[in-house]
Amino acid sequence: MLRKILEIRQLCKSLNNWARNDLFGIAKEMRLSYLPPLMVYFAAGVSSFTVIIESFFVKNELVFSSAFLAGLAFWAGLPWAFKMPVGQLVDMFWKRKLVFVYLGAGIMAVSILIMVGLTGGHKEWMSGLLPLGTWYIISVLLSPIGYVLQDVVADAMTVEAVPAYRPDGSLYSEEEFGRMHTTMQTLGRIAIVGGGALVAGIGGWLALKFSYKSMYLASLAIPLVSVSGTFVYLLTKHKGRLTAALPDPGDNDRGGNGGLDWIILAGGGIFFLVVLLLGVSSLSFKKEIVFVLSLVIIAAMIWELIRDADRIKQKELIGIAVIIFVFRAMPTFGAGSTWWQIDKLHFDEAFLGTLRQLSSVLAIIGMFALRGWIARHRLTYIFAFLTVYEVLVTAPYLGLFYGIQNFTEKHFGFGAKTIAIVDTAADSPLGQISMIPLLAWIAKEAPLNRKATWFAVMSAFTNLALSAVSLFT
Repeated sequence: MLRKILEIRQLCKSLNNWARNDLFGIAKEMRLSYLPPLMVYFAAGVSSFTVIIESFFVKNELVFSSAFLAGLAFWAGLPWAFKMPVGQLVDMFWKRKLVFVYLGAGIMAVSILIMVGLTGGHKEWMSGLLPLGTWYIISVLLSPIGYVLQDVVADAMTVEAVPAYRPDGSLYSEEEFGRMHTTMQTLGRIAIVGGGALVAGIGGWLALKFSYKSMYLASLAIPLVSVSGTFVYLLTKHKGRLTAALPDPGDNDRGGNGGLDWIILAGGGIFFLVVLLLGVSSLSFKKEIVFVLSLVIIAAMIWELIRDADRIKQKELIGIAVIIFVFRAMPTFGAGSTWWQIDKLHFDEAFLGTLRQLSSVLAIIGMFALRGWIARHRLTYIFAFLTVYEVLVTAPYLGLFYGIQNFTEKHFGFGAKTIAIVDTAADSPLGQISMIPLLAWIAKEAPLNRKATWFAVMSAFTNLALSAVSLFT
């Protein structure tokens, strides 16, 4: 009996240490310098406010197939690959980096205003200029351009936000430095997912009460949220509290002005022209051609950035990039899955919003709880575990497709909605885990004078995997 009591006491002590160090320890590492990029990330998360109503609007008002929407998602994902030349420009004009945030906010507002017109009383006037479907395509393509401009700046600011030096001038240890980067990137993912959690359920329920036009008008606040991060940055910088780090010799405003890299700019320019020419052409398999060319160009740029590194570092980077790419490129169910849930499972806007909100909340809890686990394990172990786990949590939806809800409702009293909730609860805590160790590694290795370019090239490579998802889907 005494032995059992001691075991229980030890278990309680372990749980207490885990809660204090992993679940709540992140609060101890929060810094004021983290807030500016987090505001930009939060705005990106809040942008999902209109995702549900957009699904219903496209399904009911436009004549696009789910296959076409998957192809459109491919093109909408490509602006993220343009982060490379944008990153080079941000590094060159680091002192004026906030201009990119303002420009991105303006483009996002234009995209939202197009949807206000489509869902409001301006369809007739807009159709006289362009077909309504074309207006929608323009809106879909503009939105990621705005987010890319802001995201490049925010990514670079996460590198700047983590100090290399203590206030007394001594260097942080490698372990402390890596943990701070893990915390910064964890908070970044929490900001994105938290923004989605805040509006997912609200968006679904408000769609039953208000018009789609009113919902899009309300979403005009999203660009303002991202711009508010710049005010926080200016305030903290003015008060000298942006970072506790000491600038490296030769740095210009904590890095930036890394010089003009013609290989990065030329590669990005060639990539843009190729995508543009292929996009307006009538070639078959043009999306596949763009994908392969993008992969080749980005791979060449990665090599340009790492060719001066030692061989061990080169192998580490290439290995991590390949693992991440393959993991993120796995195809999904696509838009047809949502339509199937609406038509066959009879999920309405409110329930889909509830699922999204539950998923987001549990993802946040998972990131808080598993931060220490991420820091303690190698990337290979993490992705091997996540691969097996993702296969397991796919099974319930396959069961729903084959009618398992009819069996459970008859014998156990619960149907499709309960199964969907349970599956979401099982899947969500690990849904965002894969990106945190990758982003922390990229940020930790980024050179201060080329941080935006470094982050942009590596992010472009991993984000190209998302275009592969749409392509394969």
